[in-house]
Amino acid sequence: MRILGIDPALTVTGFSIIESTKNKQTLLCAGTIKTEYKETFARRLLLLYEEAIKIIKQFRPDIMVIEKVYVHYRHPTTAFILGHARGVFLLAAASCGIKIEELPATRVKKAIVGKGLASKQQIKRMISCQFRSLPCEYSEDASDALALAVAYNNITSRKHIFNI
Repeated sequence: MRILGIDPALTVTGFSIIESTKNKQTLLCAGTIKTEYKETFARRLLLLYEEAIKIIKQFRPDIMVIEKVYVHYRHPTTAFILGHARGVFLLAAASCGIKIEELPATRVKKAIVGKGLASKQQIKRMISCQFRSLPCEYSEDASDALALAVAYNNITSRKHIFNI
């Protein structure tokens, strides 16, 4: 199964693609999609959509795992902007017929590190250990996207093993 992990944002979105077989997870690609602040909001969303479609067409994932939104009530504008970016990726996946799963950050952290309040550095360190070929220059955004894909795979594998 191919899993596309997306850590959505308007300025820097992290993405990753892993191939999961019975006993192995292989990293196919990881990186970021960046938009320029000087572009209009609509143009930045269009760029995110176009890049998402390119990634989907190139790697043909079976499922997209995207981070579920949690935004503090003191920052409602952030929630709206993030919601727009998430919507673009949800639209891209749905228009290509890809199954979509959403995971909250705390569940991802627990599946990767073992505790729901792990730091971004702890996540990156664990992901780097799992994928020894992972270059250290991968951003935290790409690492977070990879963590989403790995966490989803780990969670669904456990459900299958334990018949949950």
